[in-house]
Amino acid sequence: MAYTLRIIRIFFLALCVFGGFLVAYAVPEWDDHRWVGVVAGFLGGVLVILVDILLKGFSLRGMSALSFGLFAGWLVSTLIANSPLFEFPFVPDDELSMVLHQNQYLIRVILYVVLMYLGAVLALRGKDEFNLVIPYVRFVPHGVDVPLVVVDTSVLIDGRIVGICETKFMGYGLIIPRFVMDELQAIADSPDVQRKASGRRGLEALRRLRELPGVDLRINESTVDNRQKVDAKLVFLAQSLKAKLLTLDYNLAQIAEFHGVEWLNLNALARSLHPEVAMGEVFAVKLVKPGKETGQAVGYLNDGSMVVVADAAEYVGTEVTVRVESVVPSAGGKMVFARRVA
Repeated sequence: MAYTLRIIRIFFLALCVFGGFLVAYAVPEWDDHRWVGVVAGFLGGVLVILVDILLKGFSLRGMSALSFGLFAGWLVSTLIANSPLFEFPFVPDDELSMVLHQNQYLIRVILYVVLMYLGAVLALRGKDEFNLVIPYVRFVPHGVDVPLVVVDTSVLIDGRIVGICETKFMGYGLIIPRFVMDELQAIADSPDVQRKASGRRGLEALRRLRELPGVDLRINESTVDNRQKVDAKLVFLAQSLKAKLLTLDYNLAQIAEFHGVEWLNLNALARSLHPEVAMGEVFAVKLVKPGKETGQAVGYLNDGSMVVVADAAEYVGTEVTVRVESVVPSAGGKMVFARRVA
């Protein structure tokens, strides 16, 4: 991209120099000073290229916000300039009245410049809010009444969101902020092997979500200045869009809850999908270690619940069939006490 821009700039500069030469050639009086036209064209081209470089990073979103601010400033200044406030009466004996009447044009020009400047500055400062009013839709058109959910980086790295969307149980429009995508890219480029793998897994999940038919996936063009502001911006987006927050980050979830933003937890969803274990139920479980009491062995269900099997210590490392004798709630979920079925 940088190489292409360099070529375009050189070509543009050459056109400016050639244009300056043609202007000097077209005016007979300048025949002896054609080099002035060439230099003027060169300097004009350099000035435009410098402006282009200074505008680096000025996105289309910023341009749209700037245009909106200029239009708002022009509209307000036009309404004021054409209002009775600017119908200055001419009173010969009143010096102030004469000054105002004679300088109506200058006063209107100042009004236009000041209000358009203020409109542009306010629009650029609030470009994220402007983007929320007129969102930039990347993948599919969306309706107004679709419930929305803002997706955190942790959810994309986890990857289970793809499977949920494949089952068509996700009834929300997924909002992926631009700064979340940038964070995933930064993680994928990390020199740390584990972080790099996590980032690539998140980017792969995002690619698969994009390719899934029927998934309402939207890119929000909001950005952040540094990593510390990501959590606050996620909560702000969810509040502004009246959306929920989808995250696996417990601290972020607590911040969202404090600000009155509802949040969704994939881990809670996964736990709720596991069938309840009832007394007398028979199932197979792999015993992984001895229990605290003599003869006991311990295994685990898919949801992480501990299964304590009596008189099964000799079967550690194997899969056995057990019958549930009791289920006791615990801080981690529940503990299942069972006995091996012969």
